[in-house]
Amino acid sequence: MQIHNSAIVHTGAEIGNDVEVGPYCIIEDNVVIDEGTKIGSHVLIASGTRIGKQCKIFQGAVLGTIPQDLKFSGEVTTLEIGDRTTIREYATLNRGTTDRMKTVVGKDCFLMAYSHIAHDCIIGNNVIIANAVNMAGHVVIEDYAGVGGLTPIHQFVRIGKHSFIGGGLRVPKDVPPYILAMGEPLQFGGLNSVGLRRRGFTSQKISTIKSVYKIIYRQNLTLSEALQKIEQEIEPLQEVKYIVSFFKESERGVIR
Repeated sequence: MQIHNSAIVHTGAEIGNDVEVGPYCIIEDNVVIDEGTKIGSHVLIASGTRIGKQCKIFQGAVLGTIPQDLKFSGEVTTLEIGDRTTIREYATLNRGTTDRMKTVVGKDCFLMAYSHIAHDCIIGNNVIIANAVNMAGHVVIEDYAGVGGLTPIHQFVRIGKHSFIGGGLRVPKDVPPYILAMGEPLQFGGLNSVGLRRRGFTSQKISTIKSVYKIIYRQNLTLSEALQKIEQEIEPLQEVKYIVSFFKESERGVIR
């Protein structure tokens, strides 16, 4: 363990082996930092934060502060960060409220500079959040999704697995899995084929997913008609079932 002599670390914080804490950091009570994590200078890690193994926290990041929610009344909640996640300069991450009692960032994520993860957000594994992405509370971003820089995300939005959202675009509704989202207003921009190939999806599977989205977005059907046609005509792969359930479960509506 290497803790710079200018850092302020509460005696109630649990610091694992091989953790490095840079100059002028503040680590409050009820914080857990697992082994091998490296923390740059001037980082604030507030009470209730849980950081996994081998994470990298860069200069000026602020983790686990109270929610920016007027309904918050001091309840004990947490911010949980998975192993090997990187958090770049001046990112801000708030802990949860009574809605979920926690904010979660998964394993192997990359949160770039000035990004904001609000209260009760759930970020999956291998998610990339570019510079200055700002999300409201209760957002869900599923595994392997990517969000371009300067993007605001409305509260309660869900972003599906393996999707990618272009930079500088407002996200007011759910973004389904496996697609590219672009334009203003945000809309379906085709399949994220390059990303899917990089992650080992076969050509046959990609073709099947493309067929699903042709039915949803290109055949002038109502959503209920499109989902019924998919269930009747498309091979019921796991990915197909997931797409159908994503649309059926959407509460904010899905981009068109």
